[in-house]
Amino acid sequence: MGKSVAQRSVWNRRNFLTQSAGISGLAWLAGGLKTAQAQTGAMPGLKSRVGIELYTVRDLMMTDFEGVLAKLAKIGFREIEPANGYNDMEPKPFRAMLDRYGLTMPSTHSPARGTGADLERQLEGFQIMGIKYTEIAANRAGGSGAGRGPDGAPLPPGAYYNTATGVVSNSFTELGAFGPNQPRLAIDSVKKRAAALNANGKLARKFGMKTFVHNHTGEFERLLDSDKTEYDVLLEETDPELVTMQIDIAWAFIAGKDPVEMFKKNPGRYELWHVKDVFGLKTVDPKLSPYQRTSSMAFGPIGTGQIDYKSVFASAKLAGLQHFCLEQDNAASWGDSLAAARVSYEGLAAIL
Repeated sequence: MGKSVAQRSVWNRRNFLTQSAGISGLAWLAGGLKTAQAQTGAMPGLKSRVGIELYTVRDLMMTDFEGVLAKLAKIGFREIEPANGYNDMEPKPFRAMLDRYGLTMPSTHSPARGTGADLERQLEGFQIMGIKYTEIAANRAGGSGAGRGPDGAPLPPGAYYNTATGVVSNSFTELGAFGPNQPRLAIDSVKKRAAALNANGKLARKFGMKTFVHNHTGEFERLLDSDKTEYDVLLEETDPELVTMQIDIAWAFIAGKDPVEMFKKNPGRYELWHVKDVFGLKTVDPKLSPYQRTSSMAFGPIGTGQIDYKSVFASAKLAGLQHFCLEQDNAASWGDSLAAARVSYEGLAAIL
């Protein structure tokens, strides 16, 4: 039986310094820089716009938001994607802060919320901040990864409130919190979600934006009343002009899917990527369902796990890639989330 996420996190912490020192060399040896450049030659310049999902360093950003941004920019990141709000700042000063550090924010996991004129004012603010892809949530009280609980109070580092289940989980300490608990759905509920995404996409388009679908593993489970999966239905029912797919590469692999095959089946639909690495893909029980496979996996900095990102990025043009950001859900469990982000940056930059 494979180690649990918690067990692997202990192993990860013990080996962090050793792997940090050696990751750049290992990544270069794994096929060579020339090969990697040739494979991504159809989309030059990717190395100059590496992004980071700020969820990776959420523990540090709670006390030093701007300071962490400055350090990320110094590492070499050029794009960010927030997951825990905008530091209680108005759009114009937030955009000025990004400009100070040479950063852009093409996408966000801190959605616009509500309805009517207030929602449109938020989207106008998103325009000012440079956002091109957003989620839109009808409610105001929290949301998965929103940084606030059901009572509106700030959550501790690592925690998120899942509005679908009403549960607050902490991905630093809880096995099941690596990806929201996703119950199986009926096809009608998924079609309603697709219709809402299309409607939100029409609104977002007024402000030069698209909405998007992000995946974990549950989207690849069969529906309660269909042989299709939630992901199948969302691809079929959403308008590509209004809604794109933000594929989380690692969660797709964890669910037993091959992202490159997904790109071939639906070319151009995957404009946004989350890029992370994972252990356990080679030893997981193939009989497990997509969601069950989660407990056999552990995340690590890019280049230390088992995903062949040279092959994935070789299909970037086919996918329709526009922006990508690296992420490590459990980076803080390695002892220093910023150091883990640096290792991931070096590992990814070596193949771009």
